[in-house]
Amino acid sequence: MTQVSAAMIKDLRGKTGAGMMDCKKALQETEGEIEAAVDWLRTKGLAAAAKKAGRVAAEGLVVVVAEGNKGAVVEVNSETDFVARNDQFQTFARTMGAMVLASGSGDLEALQAQQYLDGERNVGEELTHMIATIGENMSLRRAVTLSVAEGVVSSYVHAASAPGLGRIGVLVALESAGDQTQLSALAKQIAMHVAAASPQSVSVDDLDQEAVERERTVLAEQARDSGKPEEIIAKMVEGRLRKFYQEVVLTEQTWVIDGESKVGAVLEQAAKDLETPVKVAGFVRYVLGEGIEREETDFAAEVAAQVSA
Repeated sequence: MTQVSAAMIKDLRGKTGAGMMDCKKALQETEGEIEAAVDWLRTKGLAAAAKKAGRVAAEGLVVVVAEGNKGAVVEVNSETDFVARNDQFQTFARTMGAMVLASGSGDLEALQAQQYLDGERNVGEELTHMIATIGENMSLRRAVTLSVAEGVVSSYVHAASAPGLGRIGVLVALESAGDQTQLSALAKQIAMHVAAASPQSVSVDDLDQEAVERERTVLAEQARDSGKPEEIIAKMVEGRLRKFYQEVVLTEQTWVIDGESKVGAVLEQAAKDLETPVKVAGFVRYVLGEGIEREETDFAAEVAAQVSA
């Protein structure tokens, strides 16, 4: 086998923008011939895909799938909403949801190494192929699974573009020995509530205590501006903390279905109706593109630049 040097890899990367390991493999396959290696990478779609890798991909789809007592959520990104409506992209997203559900793991590295459907490519290679053929940067951004030993996992997709695909995906796991049909209906409603109310935790005890202390500090400083005594300030802070909990804790939030009850009270009533405890074991809420820094573009300037070019 031809000895591939770091200088050769650097040269090929400069010409194609492909990854280091892909360049090394290309050089090995072509016995160190740079131009042949460029063609090898182009044939595999790796050169074209690598050139798009730096572009922001904040659109795409959140895919949600739930079966019985388990579910999965996966976010697959593209550069534009137009590509998110592409049949090939949607098939890929659905397949990712099914594969994550089957594996029971949100490990993206392991997922990308798995064979894609019945083809010759693995998931990572299929994604690269799609980037090369569709012409946009894409990524498998994140994935997670949720399950319970006894109970149900239900899903909800908001702003759905197709069944199980949309911009907000939610899973809710209910732990209970109650009737599966009734539990599923309740879990679906709670998933809709989570999509709308965006809670941070199931209960007060589940909240990040550092976040609670930060909130307590801010509220205390605000209360001190009133000039009241410390003992009054302490009561004011506790009262405002209760309001904070009502905003961010699922069981403390007002039930969006009726606009009156607390979610915790809804769960208590369900336990009475089913004659067995009902507990929210967990939930997941994915919003498409959340946390991704998007590039601000001036469309008029882009058009003007094209005209003057």
